Amino acid sequence: MSASEITTQRFPDSQALAAALAARVAADLRHAIAARGRAVLAVSGGSTPKHFFEQLSRAELDWSAVSVTLVDERWAPESSERSNARLVKAALLTNQAAAARFVPLYQPEAATPEAGLVALRTRLGELPPRFDAVILGMGNDGHTASFFPGADRLSEALDLNGNARVLPINAAGAGEPRITFTLPALLDTAALYLHIEGDAKREVLDAAQLGQDAAADYPIRAVLTQTRVPLTVYWCP
Repeated sequence: MSASEITTQRFPDSQALAAALAARVAADLRHAIAARGRAVLAVSGGSTPKHFFEQLSRAELDWSAVSVTLVDERWAPESSERSNARLVKAALLTNQAAAARFVPLYQPEAATPEAGLVALRTRLGELPPRFDAVILGMGNDGHTASFFPGADRLSEALDLNGNARVLPINAAGAGEPRITFTLPALLDTAALYLHIEGDAKREVLDAAQLGQDAAADYPIRAVLTQTRVPLTVYWCP
């Protein structure tokens, strides 16, 4: 990907970043609703997006026309503090955004991601195949979504020619078993964002962009080098 297709927006702090990213994503959703009557948003979990979720939840738009899902999920019930769905429901699907439809990835009737895969694919079939906005995060190990270094199905999940929309995935650094949208599925979006905070993550991102030494194998590099959709990085120290 040429440098012109990766844009970085820098902010002084998390609150300023959250406000700007929420305004941008809200505009994406409004545009989709005006064009098609509905919008689809995929978000990431973890601790980083909490302020962004809170800001976006107050955006003025027709949230009843919006479907929200997760980029990836730990195979854990919503009663667990590790559940990404729990965070999304508490921080995003409130205020104005309470009217949105949430499509979770975790299937409570299935003991494993593999066992829940058929039911999940049926559920996701109710969504349009193309996202209107995807917000990725990144770990200090260079993972994004559930694309962890050393994961059992990493190459399959990153295969741009793959046909799977979601895959179960296991990795030593992931904790629980995971379910994740594949890279080609996440790149099938009108807008793609990477939300990171802190100097340590910026250093990881810079190393991944250079692709030198160990950073050449960081999974986030697959997002940085793809040419299907421009990427906007939102970062604050």
